[in-house]
Amino acid sequence: MPSESLFQETVIDQYPNADRSQSLNLEETTSEKLVGLKIRELRNQRKLSLRILAEQSGLNINTLSLIENAKSSPSVGTLQQLARALGVRISAFFESEPVSTRIVYTRHDNRSEATFGNAHMQNLGKDLVNNAVQPFVVTLEPEAGSGERMIVHTGHEFVYCLNGKVLYVVDESEYSLTPGDSLLFESHLPHRWKNMEAMRSQVLLILFPADQCEELGGRHFINKTN
Repeated sequence: MPSESLFQETVIDQYPNADRSQSLNLEETTSEKLVGLKIRELRNQRKLSLRILAEQSGLNINTLSLIENAKSSPSVGTLQQLARALGVRISAFFESEPVSTRIVYTRHDNRSEATFGNAHMQNLGKDLVNNAVQPFVVTLEPEAGSGERMIVHTGHEFVYCLNGKVLYVVDESEYSLTPGDSLLFESHLPHRWKNMEAMRSQVLLILFPADQCEELGGRHFINKTN
């Protein structure tokens, strides 16, 4: 399946007279369609019905149906739940089939990118063999975050704030990250994050899974009891 960036270029080429806001709306619609088709493809490959995937992911069956039919834009949290249930990394929902490589060179103007709800994710390690390191530039809209559910996974997580202000909660401790601040922690510690600014914030997020077979999003959510 073609990558999202290729679809975006095609959309813009087909509508050369559209203004930038119209182009963005077209790209967003195309992104939603790609994600919906990919989720349906993965579900069918695993011979799962909508109801079974809804139960395994903890999502409402109507919500899942709307996402598959590109009538609803899923949040990052929702995609992480689906990734966990399907046993894939979250980037699998918006990338073409990977071709493993030992060296990944990414130009600043040619990053694999997708928008999930109020977060924009750029994958800087696309196709790296074994997913040993998983680097992302994450841009968060005002008050966007991972949600109230705490996240856990294997390995370590490194966060470097590029701009704005992002609040990380790790193992019940709060860390306010501003430009130049960084945070490194063991990923099995329950954590979540949120943009605390009235403008976009951006972080460099690098995941180092302990298990190279673990896909991004696998074992990513737990329920937090207060």
